[in-house]
Amino acid sequence: MNVLRSPELLHRDSSRLLLVDVQEKLVSALDEATQKRFLETCRFLGEGARIMGIPVIATEQYPQGLGPTVSSLIEFTGSRPSKKRFSAVECTGLPTAADDTRFQVVVAGMETHVCVLQTALDLLASGYQTYVVADAVAGRRSIDHDVALQRMANSGAVITTAESVVFEWCESAESPEFKQLSALVKSRPL
Repeated sequence: MNVLRSPELLHRDSSRLLLVDVQEKLVSALDEATQKRFLETCRFLGEGARIMGIPVIATEQYPQGLGPTVSSLIEFTGSRPSKKRFSAVECTGLPTAADDTRFQVVVAGMETHVCVLQTALDLLASGYQTYVVADAVAGRRSIDHDVALQRMANSGAVITTAESVVFEWCESAESPEFKQLSALVKSRPL
């Protein structure tokens, strides 16, 4: 029996993960607790994407000054284009959503109110279904982070969490990847 699924749900064949500027110097500017949670969640998303066969792009803003993508995420990334604009859309080479079979973009990264915000708004303008992972985006100040999440939501981005993302990609406990994802979820700190 085929069950009608909401077009609001992520699907593994329609998705990609975009890690925006998770770079050494940017991450080191976060307080220790935020840094730990943020990196663990980004790694969780990367692991989930690998298990589910979801492509991952990581961007780097001015890598010669801000450093490369943090080493704990390198293994999940395919390309790591360098960017000059705050928005990551141009440097990724993504077509408009109408020309892309992967029209759902899951966004994680830094900083919520600068590069993540501008990337999400540009993805929406290009027609992409845009999912911003609230527990996998970070900024140095909570007010900037919170206001940016609200602004993205008001503009049409779906604000979600990392666990919601991986379970939507998996879709069913009958999926061959479910046991791996379940073990990954259980390994996460609460």
